[in-house]
Amino acid sequence: MRFRPCIDIHNGKVKQIVGGSLRDVQDQAEENFVSGQDAAFYAELYKEKGLKGGHVILLNSGDSPYFPATKEQALLALKAYPGGLQIGGGVNPDNAQEYLQAGASHVIVTSYVFKDGKISWENLEKIEKAAGREHLVIDLSCRKKADAYYVVTDRWQKFTQVPVTLELMERLGSYCDEFLVHAVDVEGKASGIETELAALLGEFHMRPVTYAGGIGSQQDLDLLDKAGKGNLDFTIGSALDLFGGSIPFERLL
Repeated sequence: MRFRPCIDIHNGKVKQIVGGSLRDVQDQAEENFVSGQDAAFYAELYKEKGLKGGHVILLNSGDSPYFPATKEQALLALKAYPGGLQIGGGVNPDNAQEYLQAGASHVIVTSYVFKDGKISWENLEKIEKAAGREHLVIDLSCRKKADAYYVVTDRWQKFTQVPVTLELMERLGSYCDEFLVHAVDVEGKASGIETELAALLGEFHMRPVTYAGGIGSQQDLDLLDKAGKGNLDFTIGSALDLFGGSIPFERLL
């Protein structure tokens, strides 16, 4: 289990939000924390502490009036910590190389690959070719519906018809270097982890998997370690003291 730091950017600010509250209409989101520091501040901190494999997420859509400011912040972070951060949010074959050349170690994709509720294998092959398998992270952020977890796209607003299964991950794993999975229904709530999802992800050994969502205490971390059989990396946002929470950043180091 490794701690993977995060920098979430919304409306040009480093924020922590309630994941399920994000809406493209008027760029709304329920905020847990809005930082007075820019993204480079956090990138430099993570670099100083030797933390690698964290992710920068652009939470505005590409046609949002806030997107240029959000992208500017993301690029500042990549410049401050070249090779140390991954980036996601609107990534496609046209911009993947821009982000990699700006300093990202990996690009993270969801919506480009999961089109119209299904997997576009054609798009997956295009993004793999554009970024390189060794620089590609597939985001399987998901929400529970009935008795399964389904991939959600478009900043977690749209359900696909694709359930998260070991078979799916094994097939997708031949195209990417890692997986990132947000448990969206508990994202930003610090209310406990999705143990059923963690147990499923913990059975996968082909690629590194980072779990995000609901971690609010040391007890939650212990539970994640147990449910995921020690196989999952993790990220903490709203519950971290850097972002107004109670879990000490220094303890995670």
